[in-house]
Amino acid sequence: MAKNRFNDGPGPSQRQLRVGETIRRALAQVLQRGDVHDDELGRMSITVSEVRCSPDLKVATAFVMPLGGQGEAAALDALRRNRSELRRAVNKSLALKFSPELRFQLDETFDRMDDTRRMFADDRVRRDLEAEDDEDDADI
Repeated sequence: MAKNRFNDGPGPSQRQLRVGETIRRALAQVLQRGDVHDDELGRMSITVSEVRCSPDLKVATAFVMPLGGQGEAAALDALRRNRSELRRAVNKSLALKFSPELRFQLDETFDRMDDTRRMFADDRVRRDLEAEDDEDDADI
């Protein structure tokens, strides 16, 4: 297999990032307008926080979260049930050779942010951070 001469790092290429963001915007608009003919999905307010594309751009994984974090399983079921209709609706606004297969996963970054905030609020961690700041100020 030929080596990708444009991307030596382990992260996604610029094209993957650009296409992922385009798909994210298109999917968010489709969900906001209610273009899908599913009453259950139409009643939900779903946030599309990120879309990651495979290197060949044939698979796009959308990270979603229902508003308020309530009904996550029902939202995922509704999105997966309507995946082909969502794919067609998103493809209308894209200028890609192939329409990527859409996959949906819950976005867990909000949970990780809460855990990080709790960790920084801990007295032991705050004391260690303040000690490092004092050492840095003494070096100057």
